[in-house]
Amino acid sequence: MSGKRFTPPDAVQAKLETLPQKPGVYLMKNAAGEILYIGKAVNLRARVRSYFHRSAQRNARIRRFIQDIADIDWIVVDTELEALVLENQLIKKHQPRYNVRLKDDKTYPYIKIHWQDPFPKVSITRRVESDGAKYYGPYASAWAVRQTLDVLRRVFPYLTCNRTITGQDTRACLYYDIKRCAGPCIGAVSQEEYRKIVAGLARFLEGDTESVIAELEAEMHKAAQALQFERAALLRDQIAAARQIASQQQVVAQGMTNEDVLAIAQEGDMRCVQVFFIRRGKLLGRETFFLEGSEDADVEEALASFIQQFYDTVIQPPSHIVLPQDLQEAEIIQKWLTKKSGTLVHLHPPQDERQEKLVHMATTNALEAIRAMRYQQATDKLRQEHALQELQQVLGLDSPPARIEGYDVSTLQGTHTVGVMVVFEHGVPRKSDYRRFNIRGVQSVLEPNDFAAMRETLRRRLRRLVEEATADPGHKARRQDRVWKLRPDLILIDGGKGQLHVALEVLEEFGLREVIPVVALAKREELLYLPDWAEPLRLSPRSEALKLLQRVRDEAHRFSVVSHRQRRRKESLRSTLEEIPGIGPKRRKALLRHFGSVEAIRQASVEELAQVPGMNRRVAETLKAHLTS
Repeated sequence: MSGKRFTPPDAVQAKLETLPQKPGVYLMKNAAGEILYIGKAVNLRARVRSYFHRSAQRNARIRRFIQDIADIDWIVVDTELEALVLENQLIKKHQPRYNVRLKDDKTYPYIKIHWQDPFPKVSITRRVESDGAKYYGPYASAWAVRQTLDVLRRVFPYLTCNRTITGQDTRACLYYDIKRCAGPCIGAVSQEEYRKIVAGLARFLEGDTESVIAELEAEMHKAAQALQFERAALLRDQIAAARQIASQQQVVAQGMTNEDVLAIAQEGDMRCVQVFFIRRGKLLGRETFFLEGSEDADVEEALASFIQQFYDTVIQPPSHIVLPQDLQEAEIIQKWLTKKSGTLVHLHPPQDERQEKLVHMATTNALEAIRAMRYQQATDKLRQEHALQELQQVLGLDSPPARIEGYDVSTLQGTHTVGVMVVFEHGVPRKSDYRRFNIRGVQSVLEPNDFAAMRETLRRRLRRLVEEATADPGHKARRQDRVWKLRPDLILIDGGKGQLHVALEVLEEFGLREVIPVVALAKREELLYLPDWAEPLRLSPRSEALKLLQRVRDEAHRFSVVSHRQRRRKESLRSTLEEIPGIGPKRRKALLRHFGSVEAIRQASVEELAQVPGMNRRVAETLKAHLTS
């Protein structure tokens, strides 16, 4: 397309002529209705039309996606700040292919101190609520949170259990015996003493290590003077652990500086952001984040997208966020962060030599993270290739099974039964191809419910495979049809001989028994059941083929349990909604579509409920009253 401007289709051209000159968010879609890209604009008309200028089409990424645009939608808002907030929400919901996205988009874990309780416990959560608790984070992984708390609990022995604390229990749990809990349940410490312990933990997480250690030392000396030698020894050990943690917190600034330092690096198609968290002048930790869909985006767009997505999950951003370069959108992002945190937040490039060194150090760490990831990927790829080759030999296949589909069902006393299909391609999960099947009417006197549910799951999947294979090649396929028409090289069933027999019958029913290989893997002894084998096969625990099958089986089980819980919660809420005056089928459907989850409806405010299409404030108040009663 060198030098030649792409001319949009007539339908798109007509949309371009009607765009308003107002702030808002635009959604670019392909012919199948898939959202390709979501953006914000101060002037929708000027911004969207700019994509079709010759100068914009020099960018390979823009050139690719504008050729697929068949429709453009937009939402007008009052201010640029509202556009930024709405853009964040829509990108998170739809995950468009051409937007820069945080890899493995998720909610990040936080350390939660339940200050609203008389005896605050400490937990790990991915959901931040306005419930009176205090949250610390986010962390890149739950492992990092657990590692942090495992060390801190030696210093601040806090509660994690759900006991009702009266101080009258006759016996404490194991954590008290190993000095990981102060034992308020048996009255070993008073409520005031226990809350003081948790307050020390909170201050330590905020970086106030010196004064916390000083207070512990004062308590130790006081206990020694009172001849409480056992308590003094315990405090001595806690002080030693606290000093060890503090020694790992590098001092990088003077005074009470609170700032995050960001750096971004790229090698090939891989892009990484490193964040240093500095609190009270100490480097408390660093986290690494990989971006998707950013390889052709410029650094400024990638950085701005990361800031919006990452800090959307952060409750209390620091007063300063140091960037490797200035951003055109810095002012509006600052306004958003300031409104979100309630205190002034500054976004800026390095302002002195200290900050320049930190950005350089973060950049070096980001590059090292990319190289480590590449090495890990190469190692994993080699291991996966070996596993697939071994699986080919063990099962006598013509070639390594590049596409493996795993199946499992989950139920609770025969209700809310869900069947699932997970997909591994070349030994790697392909989550976009996962599917779940809500099973109905599986009660049968002829076979157990699990077998009937597995039968229905496989029938529905294989019927789609056969339908796609025999469909008129001239028909316009829906986007999801791609998944159904891809024939697996191997089907893995979670179960034993009975489940394998069900799978073979369904394959026979559709004329696929000689076409698609199938095996079953039983959990208890990890035995592999194969068609026409009288006895199961026991592979070595060190077998890469067995490890791959276990990963597929375990992922199918995980997905089935999650899907079952989601269905149970959704139908429970639907049942609850049916009993509320004024909430008919249309409003139920609108609420579920708008909020997307059971808990989201429960947590929504009256104002948010009233904004759902078809709702009004009176009905929203009634709904809220019923859901919180």
